[in-house]
Amino acid sequence: MTSSSSAIASFVEAAPPGEVDIKTLTGEDPKTISSLEPAFEKYNEEQFTTVKLPGASQAVIISPYNALGNGRYYDTESQSSFKYEYSSQNASDVQSYPLESSHIDLVKSLLKSIPAQVQEHYPLATLGVFPTENDSKIAILVVANKYSPNNFWNGRWRSSYIYDPSSGALDATIKVDVHYYEDGNVRLLTDRPVSLSLSPSASATDITRQIATTEKKYQEDLNRAFGTLNEGTFKGLRRQLPITRQKVEWDKISGYRTFVSVGGGDVRNGYKTMEWPTGASSFRGM
Repeated sequence: MTSSSSAIASFVEAAPPGEVDIKTLTGEDPKTISSLEPAFEKYNEEQFTTVKLPGASQAVIISPYNALGNGRYYDTESQSSFKYEYSSQNASDVQSYPLESSHIDLVKSLLKSIPAQVQEHYPLATLGVFPTENDSKIAILVVANKYSPNNFWNGRWRSSYIYDPSSGALDATIKVDVHYYEDGNVRLLTDRPVSLSLSPSASATDITRQIATTEKKYQEDLNRAFGTLNEGTFKGLRRQLPITRQKVEWDKISGYRTFVSVGGGDVRNGYKTMEWPTGASSFRGM
């Protein structure tokens, strides 16, 4: 990979939600697109990108948990596999793919019970349930996107739950990624790991109830954290007037950069990245 392709790949992998413009990045050059395919694959799988199969009304998730290799993925609900083009973000070549799992009954039950919880709290979300780790566990994925470029912000909520039927362990990771870029460049990234315990004989209803409780608690934490930040930390980031007691003549300043670390943040690809143990998201309702 050339140095320019490596630079583009780093931008792709760190891009905010809904802001990967492949045509602009690659100039639609076939060689560049080919060299960047591993970066596109990583981005789409990590971000739980969604795509609609030809003729389908509902989107399916692209993730490491339903990857078959060579750009193919499968969907448990429709029991089909498909080819995903990373550059065009389209699905094609749909084929039958019957689900084979020792936990097939639980997978099907989860596909029926979780959508009600998801639809209640998210304006628009996509769900995926897949056997994983050699069919020893079940991966439950939820992704909700909300793009508002006219208001200069985009956001994504990602939840992944790994349930172990043999022990009842439910290990979760909830991630929120919000980019606000009006009069600045602020990005919020949160990553909340959660370890829960259920009965090894837990039903789909039990698991769904635990997921709903976990996400509600995290949403409440997000709201409290932002209330504290708005009243305290954010106000402490600036003075009413600078130390000179004179207003800054911004029109005479060609550029500036501000970096604030709240709970451990860094600057990535020119974005001011603030990472909090808990953040906030407006695309999930209580």
